[in-house]
Amino acid sequence: MTCYTAKKKSVSAILSIIILFSLHPGAIAQKNRTANPDESISFYINEYNRDISDLQRVYIFPLSREYFTRFTRFTNEWLQKLNRIYSDKLSASEQVDFTLLKRDILEDQYELEKNKKDFEAIAYAIPFTDEIVSLQQKRRRGNTLDGRETAAALNKIIQSVSVSKNEVSKKPVDNKELQQQIIKAVQDLRKGLKNFYSFYNGYDPDFSWWMKSTYPQTDSALSAYEKWIASQPVTNPDKSLDNSGIIGHPIGREELIRQLNYQMIPYSPEELIEISKQQYEWCEKEMIKVSQQMGFGTDWKKALEKVKQNYLKPGQQPAMINKLQEEAIAYIDKEGLVTIPQLAREVWRMDMLSVQQMRFASYFLGGPQILIAFPHEDQDYDTKMMVMRSGNYGFAHAEVFHELIPGHNLQSFMFGRYKPYRNNFNSPFSMEGWPFYWEMILWNKGFDKTADEKVGALFWRMTRCVRIVFSLNYHLGNWTPQQCIDYMVDKAGLERFSAESEVRRSFTGGYGPLYQLAYMIGALQLYSLHHEIVESGKMTEREFNDAYLREGPIPIEMFRSIILNDKTGKEFSTKWKFMNGVKMK
Repeated sequence: MTCYTAKKKSVSAILSIIILFSLHPGAIAQKNRTANPDESISFYINEYNRDISDLQRVYIFPLSREYFTRFTRFTNEWLQKLNRIYSDKLSASEQVDFTLLKRDILEDQYELEKNKKDFEAIAYAIPFTDEIVSLQQKRRRGNTLDGRETAAALNKIIQSVSVSKNEVSKKPVDNKELQQQIIKAVQDLRKGLKNFYSFYNGYDPDFSWWMKSTYPQTDSALSAYEKWIASQPVTNPDKSLDNSGIIGHPIGREELIRQLNYQMIPYSPEELIEISKQQYEWCEKEMIKVSQQMGFGTDWKKALEKVKQNYLKPGQQPAMINKLQEEAIAYIDKEGLVTIPQLAREVWRMDMLSVQQMRFASYFLGGPQILIAFPHEDQDYDTKMMVMRSGNYGFAHAEVFHELIPGHNLQSFMFGRYKPYRNNFNSPFSMEGWPFYWEMILWNKGFDKTADEKVGALFWRMTRCVRIVFSLNYHLGNWTPQQCIDYMVDKAGLERFSAESEVRRSFTGGYGPLYQLAYMIGALQLYSLHHEIVESGKMTEREFNDAYLREGPIPIEMFRSIILNDKTGKEFSTKWKFMNGVKMK
């Protein structure tokens, strides 16, 4: 208990404060403005995300009326708050923070409404939700329960499960996605019920006596229902139109455009496909030049196959990765392209991808460490050879620095230290665009010298081009997964195992529909901005690259607003046509 005397100030202390205010009113006011965290947009970003985190610890059933009611009120209140805190006097950087926070609140509001519609479509299949939510509400505040009444409530849930089966049998779930929502809802309800039971059981004798058989029976009924739902046919099943075994969920043109707008990419899917094809034409012309130097004429695929044969024996790949990283760092230091902290040079590390992971990533993955794809003894002969050819020297030369320094590893290092609150706005166009932008910059500077190195660099650029085409055509409903695989093999020369891994990762690996666009399109954004800022003399190469690493993984258009001191205003909409500044060298 806080006693009154602990709150009292002495008369002399109060007088001191009064005198201080009378002598230095401007200084005190200025001090209060500086100390008040509410005046910083970064404070509101942290507050918003902490509010969500705290609320979700209380409202633990995402598919429930209680959850939708509470979070609808929450997002509405935050939008009202943003209207109060906006000021034209905010700096360009602060206005970017404001714009991104408002964007994310609106996106959360959209997702909430979408999930609410899904819930309304499946509510008939989980009618016991409100009963379990009610029990959790009592548990939250430690209400004293009547054991018999509680047992009766759980018995009602068991009966409701039986009724639900009849309802679903008469009215099957519409599609697999909604079926998975029901399964997830039942899983969450079981966890919540267990949380409720564990709180009282053993501590309240009356509760324990009544629950001894009733709780296990209820949990068993819910568990059986979850399995039963999973086994039921749906009205509109996903159809695999090929033999790839890959079944995803095409989102359609309207949703693609909505997501592109969220990521601040003011181009249509069709325009992006055309951009990709133009970039591919440039790559193919450059590939033919190298192919002719290698003696294969215009048949660049033969040159590519030759490069693939330059792979290492089992066990030797990690040493090459280390060598290639050190070479890239030495080159960047010599050219003075970006500041690499000494600790960043020290703490990067490597590990091997597992056999299962290679089904989704048959080259490298990067971040705090580089994950290496190389054949494992458990793989069959054909798979071993495909993975080995994919890990050849030329491909690795163009990709190790993409995954490590100055690519993903340096991003991870710097974004954890500068404006870390902006990690909430993580954009794949920034995260994947930055490493690929370095591939483009280093190509222009002549980092790729040998035929193998040039073919490897161009292979990756071709791959990023075809990723745009196959992923957009898939989500537009034009292509099947098998067509996507065949396209990658034909247009970029991927090993079939690698192409299957790429497509599987794209559609079933937890990546968003725009992720495969992000490599090329994000790089073109940075490349265009580099032309606008560096080549015009506004900033040096190092200044530009260092600035990016200190502003966080935000959409590139927002990074542009900051370094150009171009304020976004209260009502921002994406408008930067970055391709106008792109010219390949």
